[in-house]
Parts: sequence; structure tokens; C-alpha cells
Amino acid sequence: MKVVALSQRVDVFPERGESRDAIDQRLISFLLDAGFLPVPVPNGLCLQTADGRLTQDALHDWLHAVSPQAIVLSGGNDIGQCPARDLTEGRLLAHARCLCLPVLGICRGMQMIAHWSGGELKAVNGHVRTRHELSGKIVAEVNSYHGFSLAACPEGFEVLACSGDGEIEAIRHRNLPWEGWMWHPEREDVWAAHDVHRLKQLFG
Repeated sequence: MKVVALSQRVDVFPERGESRDAIDQRLISFLLDAGFLPVPVPNGLCLQTADGRLTQDALHDWLHAVSPQAIVLSGGNDIGQCPARDLTEGRLLAHARCLCLPVLGICRGMQMIAHWSGGELKAVNGHVRTRHELSGKIVAEVNSYHGFSLAACPEGFEVLACSGDGEIEAIRHRNLPWEGWMWHPEREDVWAAHDVHRLKQLFG
């Protein structure tokens, strides 16, 4: 069973003075049912100051110890909201690019792939708690829970699917085994066959 490094959202509880890493248990189940072993990545392994100076850096050691064979960037949080998560996911993408590891970005994860690759995001309406029909190389009905979308396809990628209102819903890197999906496969009552199939093809 291939080990998959899985990024986590950050939930803040001011009344307890805590910031917690979290992952939807349904995403764990989705990856397990597809035949992969998810291992959540702590966001506190690398920290930096506001000017970009690293104050803690154990992510390299974590990656060496765990040796993931693929990476999933999960949903939740807007980019810029949680600097530790942004840093962690950027480092995961750099690691994946160096080793040519497969990557799947889900919702915010797709946005992070685009942002890290030099793309821009824009606010979008009508994409929260709804469903869309996709057209393009992926034809399906999917859920939608995002307030931001890609302003354009980032350089080096191709568009796999768009929603009916023209927003980019899925992308694929032209050379690396990387994909981004704006929907949440784990939030379906029954896993969509096209999601499971694409994941297995991507991760091998």
C-alpha cells in the first residue's frame, strides 16, 4: 500500500488558546478505500518569521522518515490565513517536484498548487454548498464549497474541466503527475467512480 502524505487544515480555538491540525475522517476513508495509506503531515514542523526566516525546520526529517510516495493537499482555510500551513504545503510541493511525486490538490489544495506555480486567484460567487456539471476532459456532476477560483490556468498546466459559469474546476500539470480538483471527493455519500479511477491512475 503506497504511503500518501496528507496536508491538514488549521482550526483555531481562541477560548482554549489552541491551534489544531485537523483532517476530515472521510478523506482518510476515501484514500484507504482507493488503496492508499494516508499519513497526516503536522503543520508545526517548519515555522518562519514574518520576514521569511525559518525558526524551526523538521519537515525534511519527517519526509525522510515517512518517505511518502504521493501527496494530497486537502481542503479548508484560505491561502494566507495560516502561514504555517502555507509554508508546509509549499515545502511539500517543492519536495514532490524534486522527486517527481504524484500530487492531488483538493479545493484549497488545487488553489495552492496554482498559487505556488505563479497563478492568481479570484473571488467567486455561487460556488459554496452547491453542485456543478463539469465539461471538458472530465464530465461529471460534483459538489462545490469554495469562495475562490483560479483567475487563469497557471503556466505549465492544462484545464481538465470547467463549471457551467466558466470557472476552472480541474487542472493537470503537463509534465509532472499533478492534478487539482476544486470539488471534495470525500464529501460524496458514495465515492464517485470517476474520482476513484482518476486517483488510482494519478498515484499508480
